[in-house]
Amino acid sequence: MGGKILQKKNNLYTCFPEKYKNLRLEKKKQQACCLLISSLIWLGHSLQSQSSHYAEILSSDSKSVIIQKAANVSPSAKQLAWQKMELTAFLHFGINTFTNREWGDGKEDPGLFNPTQLDTRQWVKTCKEAGMKLIILTAKHHDGFCLWPSQYTAHSVKNSPWKNGQGDVVKDLADACREFGMKLGVYLSPWDRNSSIYGTEAYNDYFVNQLTELLTNYGEVAEVWFDGANGEGPNGKKQVYDWQRYYQTIRKLQPDAVIAIMGPDVRWVGTESGYGRDTEWSVVPASMQDQDEIAAKSQQQTGTFRPKIDPMAEDLGSREKLYGADGLAWYPSEVDVSIRPGWFYHPDQDDKVKSVEKLLDIYYSSVGKNSLLLLNIPPDTRGLIHENDANILKEWRQAIEATFKTNLAANARIKGVKKMGQLLDNSLDTYHRGKATKQMYRIKLDEPKTFNRLVLQENISLGQRVEAFKLEAKVDGKWREITEGTTIGYKRILRFPELTAQQLKLSILETRARPALAEFGLYRSAQ
Repeated sequence: MGGKILQKKNNLYTCFPEKYKNLRLEKKKQQACCLLISSLIWLGHSLQSQSSHYAEILSSDSKSVIIQKAANVSPSAKQLAWQKMELTAFLHFGINTFTNREWGDGKEDPGLFNPTQLDTRQWVKTCKEAGMKLIILTAKHHDGFCLWPSQYTAHSVKNSPWKNGQGDVVKDLADACREFGMKLGVYLSPWDRNSSIYGTEAYNDYFVNQLTELLTNYGEVAEVWFDGANGEGPNGKKQVYDWQRYYQTIRKLQPDAVIAIMGPDVRWVGTESGYGRDTEWSVVPASMQDQDEIAAKSQQQTGTFRPKIDPMAEDLGSREKLYGADGLAWYPSEVDVSIRPGWFYHPDQDDKVKSVEKLLDIYYSSVGKNSLLLLNIPPDTRGLIHENDANILKEWRQAIEATFKTNLAANARIKGVKKMGQLLDNSLDTYHRGKATKQMYRIKLDEPKTFNRLVLQENISLGQRVEAFKLEAKVDGKWREITEGTTIGYKRILRFPELTAQQLKLSILETRARPALAEFGLYRSAQ
């Protein structure tokens, strides 16, 4: 429309182009028309500014526009729910447990699988007491042995002596998860060293059939975990995996499940050490290079687009990385690590379970660095989580709870923040939106407190925005810097030497847009 679209005149908004200025309408009709047009304009602006988990970069976009788009890329509902779990468990269990191997060759005798005390309730109870919210089971590893009675292969529990071939580990675990209020996830290896049709197109049908069994027979599945292993099958061939078909099957059967690692929702942090990056961006370049552009855009719309990145690179989401991209995606980090040296149970590792101190360091370096921690806890040949693992997990959880039970800043006053609950109520739903990209929060505790941990959270439902921050404290009448960091994201936990102070300053030094800080916490750890 030409002219001024909206102009207030005598408490009536005239919404018409200048060339229609002589048009006479009844007042009520004009009001109704104006209201409709105003609503459409508001809706258009709202949709333009609304966050999305993918953003396309145009060739005409300036650097500032690209950064603005990056600041508004946000998680999908399933990604946000996944991130909030913080801690999840991996259970590597299968035929390898009984052959004492890490990778099987697919030639194992199913008769070897015979746990004597298998108790999935013990697995779930142990994991829940450790603070886990979800359990991922290796339903099928590279050896092709299935922990459920798949109708598509003989290499499964149905041909084992366990429960006279009538057992189903996946069902038992799914039932236990429902009983204890835990979420269920499944690992299904695309590489299958047992299947005679591996390396042919027929195998993709076979794999989708097995995926369908897992996603239709056991209730809700919250995560499907794929690794990238792609070796030879028994016929010496390698398989071309039909990833898009796998994704579409999952989206159809379990639409709320995240697809991890070789999937579009969650990425591998790039190491199995348990340590994430000091600067961990959830927004990364989403290149369409080497892909059909029309197909790629369709995948973005259906949520089956997996960004092409190097997960092991040190820098995944800096400004410089984004400038050269043709798209941006929310692709958060999952840190996977085993509580033992191996992923499957090995009796000679019973005395090599990671210490409480080591697990705490991993917690701070994963959950505390804008990632989710996936900790592997392998059941033993009895079908139980070993006592050594269970005891360490219990102590670990107690140490975390003891540290973060009480926010020492809970009764603080923060200058410029009218509602303290925006930053001090342990909720991402409430947050403080700064008036500028750079912010300083002057914090006065109700009394001097002794602390050595800082916890910050952004409201990532609006995007990840903070690029640099620092914390200062007034000690002996002088301000001194205590700690600093780069990204915050869902959660950032910083450790520093213990100190006592009542007045602090949190400075948000660099951001991609006005920050939306959701939580500020000070804690004291005895560890």
